Amino acid sequence: MQFMLIFSQPTEEFAKAADPAQAGAYFGTWKAYIGAMAQAGVIVNGHGLMPPKTCTMVRLRDGKRQVQDGPYADTKEHLGGYFVIEVASQDEALEWAARSPSSSVGHTEVRPVLPPQA
Repeated sequence: MQFMLIFSQPTEEFAKAADPAQAGAYFGTWKAYIGAMAQAGVIVNGHGLMPPKTCTMVRLRDGKRQVQDGPYADTKEHLGGYFVIEVASQDEALEWAARSPSSSVGHTEVRPVLPPQA
């Protein structure tokens, strides 16, 4: 079964990636986590995302496109990246999610991937 692990972190956590004094520890935890998943052979695909300040929101209202730079101002957590993993059960996917660095400071969402439709 395939599951998407979606990583969300508070703004302060994302800031560590750009701080030379904290970047090593920040990326070290992610490197260890990704390494463990790679060694277990569960990764199908995945990517980290650029910081939230680089995003653009698009909506279509009354036939008109609305574009807003950056995330919603009231958002306390931001999407940082995702992995699609292939494991035997949802319980196993939940175990991988619990090991994510995001789970200790934000949250990790676990969602089954829709199977291909014929």
